[in-house]
Amino acid sequence: MCLAIPGKIAKIYQKDDLSMAKIDFGGIVKEICLAYTPEAKVGDYALIHVGFAISLMDEEEAQETLKLIKDIADFENEIS
Repeated sequence: MCLAIPGKIAKIYQKDDLSMAKIDFGGIVKEICLAYTPEAKVGDYALIHVGFAISLMDEEEAQETLKLIKDIADFENEIS
């Protein structure tokens, strides 16, 4: 099973001929490759899997997904 997490694109730049971005995951910022999403712009939300943006999503969908992930983590903490 694979898991992809939404993040907000904070900065786009070139590195070694690749389009890269700084993606904000609620305060944690990571470097992500945008090779699969060349249409991405600063402020967009992207679905990230193993260091690659695999698709773009709207903010409402991203926030809903983040809430579901938080709910799962909270539930896991309650039962352990």
